[in-house]
Amino acid sequence: MEFFNLIAVEEAKDRLMDTFHGFHLEKEEVHILESTNRVLAEDIVSDIDVPEFNRSTVDGYAIRSQDSYGASESVPSLLKIIGKVEIGKVPAKKIGAGEAMYVPTGGMIPEGADGVVMIEYTEKLDEEELMVYKSISDHENVTYKGDDIKEGEVALRRGRILTPEAVGVLAALGISKVKVYEKPKFYIISTGDEVVAIDEKLELGKIRDINTYTLYSLITRLGGQVVGKAIVKDDYDLLRDEVEKALDMTHIVLISGGSSVGNRDYTAKVINSFDGKGVFVHGIAIKPGKPTIIGEGKGKVIFGLPGHPVSSIVVFKTLVEAFVRRKMGAKEYLPSTRALLDFNCPSAPGRKTYQLVNLREVDGIVYATPSFGKSGMITLLSNADGYIVLEPHEEGAYKGEEREVYLL
Repeated sequence: MEFFNLIAVEEAKDRLMDTFHGFHLEKEEVHILESTNRVLAEDIVSDIDVPEFNRSTVDGYAIRSQDSYGASESVPSLLKIIGKVEIGKVPAKKIGAGEAMYVPTGGMIPEGADGVVMIEYTEKLDEEELMVYKSISDHENVTYKGDDIKEGEVALRRGRILTPEAVGVLAALGISKVKVYEKPKFYIISTGDEVVAIDEKLELGKIRDINTYTLYSLITRLGGQVVGKAIVKDDYDLLRDEVEKALDMTHIVLISGGSSVGNRDYTAKVINSFDGKGVFVHGIAIKPGKPTIIGEGKGKVIFGLPGHPVSSIVVFKTLVEAFVRRKMGAKEYLPSTRALLDFNCPSAPGRKTYQLVNLREVDGIVYATPSFGKSGMITLLSNADGYIVLEPHEEGAYKGEEREVYLL
């Protein structure tokens, strides 16, 4: 395959999905305390109404709303107090015309009442008489049975990433265990004679392994699991041995570096040495990240990522994350904001360009400043707030233009 036969990002995604159409992750059951950031593997259908009873949203008095009509500070309504609701208990009495019953926040609304007047708009004349100084409407300050979740309703859908808020829904439904997709297993291999581990002495001409740790963090945030990592010199046999080891224990192998077309770039050759389709993408019309490889070996997914940190991260987010989320049916919503560019931003003709930007706010207006630099500069990412996407047909973006900024 010729390196410079670049294909579009979307075509690369399509080839990836077509090649691994049968790829799937198993389901497993976990306790909800261990479910945060996992992906739900089944719809959660409620077998109860939430709340299960009509309850007050304030401290006040449950009344028939019509008994408060016309009430004001100068002409209050006079009602008879017939008792109080104890939290967690069923009211002992019903509310009739001209009657009121104290109810705390979260307390059950007594039968006959259709609203709650807040306590600050009332005054007790004695233990049996209540002055109401404000008119309320029907249903005011009341949450009705099933207002939140109705019995038989899908409360959480398959593919939902279980945030703390979603875990709260599970708890409200009395669900202690839930089925989620297994964590996708990754193996990270950093290649290069110049790459050394972070705890090794850094000699002149060497560089510390950055990509293993940035990729590890991205995998963790994705909900994946790193089952192995290694640094391999530019040697075909050493790389093949490490990849073979990785293929036997993981779903996805990430090879950082060696994806270009130099004499010592062995990634493509190694991938093609295993049973399977081998390399089916080599070179993508993306900036940064052009020398990306996607292949199959022993039925497993292998990505050859560029060695430059920024390129590696951009390709991971664009291809690897998209693949894993789609296979789990996870909904991906990229947090973004609109911002005005305060600098001209060139693009690479014919390539989808991911341009990092910094954000700042002046007088309520958000401005984006492009972060220019080479893709080997890790500070480009650490100092950036987000990125804009320039499509292949665009010549660039211009100062004063409003753009969607996808937050990192």
